[in-house]
Amino acid sequence: SSGINAEYGEVDPGWRRDMEAAAACPNVHCKMSGLVTEVDPEHHRAPFDASTFRGHVDVVLGLFGPGRVMMGSDWPVLELTGATYSTVLGLHRELLSALSEKERDAVLGGNAISFYKL
Repeated sequence: SSGINAEYGEVDPGWRRDMEAAAACPNVHCKMSGLVTEVDPEHHRAPFDASTFRGHVDVVLGLFGPGRVMMGSDWPVLELTGATYSTVLGLHRELLSALSEKERDAVLGGNAISFYKL
């Protein structure tokens, strides 16, 4: 489960504990994907913005660090929500805006290139 509460953007404590356990393993990376599709998985009608995901992204970056996190667009599934790849990329960029350019570039592609040995 994503632990995303679309109305409040609150982080589910059980999800956080699961993420803490995963992050404790140095060989585990986290792919941030499916953000918009998890907001309202039944109907895809709930509104969202960066604040909906801020808590989750902060947890992931805090636990894994930008060196073990990668962006996933969830394309083409994200189109079920009416969102576009461009929308999701913009959302990720906004959520990562506090990172340095090098860290942002890593999360937005560099880490995936390294992890998947591309």
